[in-house]
Amino acid sequence: MKKFIEISKNDREFIMQAFGCSERMVFKAIRYEDGSATDLAKRIRKLALERGGIEMAVVPLTETLFDADGYMRQYFANGAMMELDIRHNRADVFDKDCNRYCIQEDVRLCDIPAIQKVAESL
Repeated sequence: MKKFIEISKNDREFIMQAFGCSERMVFKAIRYEDGSATDLAKRIRKLALERGGIEMAVVPLTETLFDADGYMRQYFANGAMMELDIRHNRADVFDKDCNRYCIQEDVRLCDIPAIQKVAESL
């Protein structure tokens, strides 16, 4: 999972002045890029958060709904849907045209990421 700290241009300039570093160094630090595990990068991130920066994460877009009837439904950006019957441990994956793509019986918690990958790949 990629993460970054969202800060304003004014805050970036303040951090550059405070530490006497380049804009590229600030950018690498707040984007957690390679080479940003240095003490300076850690101090940049700390100051960015202290100045109101918001730590963000980049994750695949999915929406998960838990229904009272014992179903969990996940909707994916590609239009696919995974439907998990929690009471009967059964998972169905539907494509964007609502065609059933696969059925899996006796689903365990550790099986869910693999089923999600199937849905994301449709």
